[in-house]
Amino acid sequence: MKTKHELELADVKAIAAAAEAEALKNQWAVTIAIVDDGGHLLWLQRLDGAAAISSHIAPSKARTAALGRRESKVYEDIINGGRTSFLSAPTIDGLLEGGVPILKDGQCLGAVGVSGVKSTEDAQIARAGIAALGL
Repeated sequence: MKTKHELELADVKAIAAAAEAEALKNQWAVTIAIVDDGGHLLWLQRLDGAAAISSHIAPSKARTAALGRRESKVYEDIINGGRTSFLSAPTIDGLLEGGVPILKDGQCLGAVGVSGVKSTEDAQIARAGIAALGL
């Protein structure tokens, strides 16, 4: 039997605080979502000025990264590469850069999804949040 790591509330709060700090440092109005390894929402934070739609997109990006165990950008690249049939994949709908999995010892603990600025900046914020865990 394997031991399974999981995010605790203190971890989620640390990720959220670091992601928020990165966004505020750059004056980016975004929504930050954190999910567990099954894609279930643990945290949603919409910063002042973030577009309403970002509160739907950020959790989708996070869910896609968690369920796929890879950054959501991978799926965006697949589709941009011409494999548009991938748009019909079930359950994953955040097929844009900005979802980053949280990995420890080869296991996915969850993911962070960010929406509101350029996709590369969304991913930057997500990575800054995850870095707070020191993994």
